Amino acid sequence: MGKLLVLDYACKMPPLAKKQKQGRFTLKVRITTSNDKLLSTLEAQFEAVNAQIHAFNPEEGRFERLRHDMTVLERRFSDPATRPPLYGVPIGVKDIFHVDGLPTQAGSRLPAHLLSGPEAECVRQLKAAGALVLGKTVTTEFAYFAPGPTRNPHNLNHTPGGSSSGSAAAVAACLCPLALGTQTIGSVVRPASFCGVVGFKPTSGRVSTAGVIPLSPSLDHVGFFAQDLAFAAVVASIICRDWDSQKLQADPPVLGVPVGPYLQRASREALDHFEATQQKLEQAGFEIRPVEAMPDFEQIAEQHVGLVAAEAAEVHQEWFARYADLYHPKTAALIRRGLEMPAEQIKRYRAGREELRAHLEALMAQHGLSAWISPAAVGTAPPTLDSTGDPIMNLPWTYAGLPAVSLPAGFLQNRLPLGLQLVAGWDQDEKLLGWTQTLAPYLSDPDEKLCDEDRDYKIP
Repeated sequence: MGKLLVLDYACKMPPLAKKQKQGRFTLKVRITTSNDKLLSTLEAQFEAVNAQIHAFNPEEGRFERLRHDMTVLERRFSDPATRPPLYGVPIGVKDIFHVDGLPTQAGSRLPAHLLSGPEAECVRQLKAAGALVLGKTVTTEFAYFAPGPTRNPHNLNHTPGGSSSGSAAAVAACLCPLALGTQTIGSVVRPASFCGVVGFKPTSGRVSTAGVIPLSPSLDHVGFFAQDLAFAAVVASIICRDWDSQKLQADPPVLGVPVGPYLQRASREALDHFEATQQKLEQAGFEIRPVEAMPDFEQIAEQHVGLVAAEAAEVHQEWFARYADLYHPKTAALIRRGLEMPAEQIKRYRAGREELRAHLEALMAQHGLSAWISPAAVGTAPPTLDSTGDPIMNLPWTYAGLPAVSLPAGFLQNRLPLGLQLVAGWDQDEKLLGWTQTLAPYLSDPDEKLCDEDRDYKIP
């Protein structure tokens, strides 16, 4: 038996953010000066933790760069009263986002110079709010299914999920309180569920994808991982366009369960856990209504995966023509499938997004629903590092472009977490995060966190 080392500073923290006067938040995980003891603690322990979970890409001189960045930040905001909300907060950035001064490899073997580009807009926004980039986090190859080396902090023999593998694991292991990810099928919500953290995928287009290497531009969403919902709302207010914090104060939600072939894709253990979660919420006074939904789910899934293939082929056409032998077989198969797809079929797949959205929102209006709930994954993280798990529980909501959250909802008997997925209507992101804060106290034991508890882990 071995122990997964958890950063001392993180073990001492309560949930990350608490509201103060003037609407500001104070984070316990915050580097205040270039000589801050916290930075020294982070430097001393980072390599020990990351060597076990492989959440971050290797970087020579990481902490020299971080100290330099902190010095620049200190000079820019010398007056504490003027410091922005994320001042000194270390963040992870999935390695398909461009970050000035750091290479982008996208989990691939392609020449790095092909993949370079201007810094991602959302990274610039977070930096402007005072965040410090701790480093690039591991991604599956081009954010598809070929896994990287990242392990699940709750059990090192299990996948953390993907494609935002490193970002989810980094937040779960308290290497940083915030990490950026993307979701094209289930690459934020699923790993958040597997790793027991908050994962937020906003409405399609509410966060800019500029400066992010695409997989499927029609389906790509920028999202992020956090340990605390209040902090998630702060981050969303920084990177989501036209954010209105007043909408966080919403009436209690009426929750809908999408009964039918979609829900049947979850495992028995996930459905049992989901039923128990519903009972907790009903006992707490929340109204839950079962609604028949998505009777054509198999067709929805086929259309979504087909569109991913078609658009991935468009994105990679020139690179693939020159470097096909450098692609992982899973990614190569996706691209080859897309290259053979007729244009008329692609057009139908794109149109299916709006059709599904209209179907789901019509059901919400007809049955008076505020949001949908479902298991955030088909089960807990599988005991493998060769796969990132099945994203099918996230697929329809991504295809429709609706905002979704994975909310930590406890642990199963195997001591692995499983999340509850909440999905709201189009552009209802603020209400969604408000509702999650209302539901969260009834879902999980706040002591069941890696950041607060010393646990034993099997190291292969």
